[in-house]
Order: sequence, then C-alpha cells, then structure tokens
Amino acid sequence: MTIWTALAGFTLAAGLLVITPGLDMALVLRTLAVEGPRQALAAAAGVVAGVLAWGLVVALGLGALLALSGTLYTVLQYAGAAYLLWLGLGMVRAALKSLAHSDAVGPALPSAPSRSGNWFMKGLFTNLLNPKMGVFYVSFLPQFIPAGASVMGFSLLLAALHATLGMAWFALLILGSRPLRQWFAQGAVARWLDGLTGGVLIALGLRIAFHPAHR
Repeated sequence: MTIWTALAGFTLAAGLLVITPGLDMALVLRTLAVEGPRQALAAAAGVVAGVLAWGLVVALGLGALLALSGTLYTVLQYAGAAYLLWLGLGMVRAALKSLAHSDAVGPALPSAPSRSGNWFMKGLFTNLLNPKMGVFYVSFLPQFIPAGASVMGFSLLLAALHATLGMAWFALLILGSRPLRQWFAQGAVARWLDGLTGGVLIALGLRIAFHPAHR
C-alpha cells in the first residue's frame, strides 16, 4: 500500500464515518437549532479537536494502553456516562424552565430555552470522554499506515484528515440550515429539541453507567 492509496482509502472510510449520524452530530445539530450557528460551529470545533486529541494519544502509543487496561477504560467510560447525564439533565431542565416561563407569561410571548455555555468545551469533552473512540482509533488507524512510514507522523496526518472532513461536514450542515433558522427560533421548537436531545443523552448515559459495553 502506497502513501496515496492509504490516504485515498482512509478518506473514503473516514468520510463515511463522518456523515453517519451519531452523538457528535446530534450535539451539533441541537446546538445549531437552539443556540445558533456560532455556537454550533464552536461545538463542531470542539468535536474535531477531540478527534485530533485521540489521534495524538494513539500516535504516542497511549491508545494501546487504554485498550489493554480494563481499569483505565472503565474509569473513562463512567466519567463519560456522568458527563452525558450532566449535559442531558441541563438540556431537559432548560426546556422545563422555559416551558414554565412560557405558561406564566402566556402564548403571546414564547420563550426559548436558555442559551449559554462554552460549546467548544462541551463538544471536546463529549469526544474525549468516549473511550470507545480511543479503542476504535487503535484498531482503525494502523490499517492505513503504509510500510516504512512514520507511525506517529502518519497517525497524526490521518487524524488531521479525519478532523478536516468532520469540520467540513458540520459546516455544510450549518450552512444548509439557513432556511430553517426562523423555524428553529420559535420557543416551542427550541424547547422540544432541547428536551428530546437531553432525553437521548440521559438515556445514553444511563446505558453506559448500568450496562457498560464490552470492548
């Protein structure tokens, strides 16, 4: 396998992964709908920064340690579960608070859920606190490293390529949502999206906490 065939194969595989719906995409789309495009870009940047961080971890050989250490994997997995629960509960609480305020002031003054928080860090931690991402990279990246190439350098290159594809995809989603922004701005729609996304995050956090997946 040459360098160019490795890059072409990885680009195709990573591109398919990027456009597959998952937790990262749900977080960015929810942030886009409720918080706006600027915060959605921040969340997307946090997600791809997490990809780069995992790429560095794998390039340094620390990803193999995560894959082999049951204790380290479990600690990170439960930390991720706690973070998802915290994030999901915050969204549900904001939706309920907004609904109570809307009921109090009447239908003439709709209110969207509160918009606040560092969404770059939220996107980053959503990715970093996912140990399956690290284990996945340990098994995924080596398949595209050609013989004779620097493992560390080429792993970082592949992670950067993955992050670039991810950021490009998120940017397309955000730009493509422009016709829907007026609809997103409605208080009832924002509350519904906050409650739905928060409920999904809570369900995922509980699943991880009580039914940890086998590596």
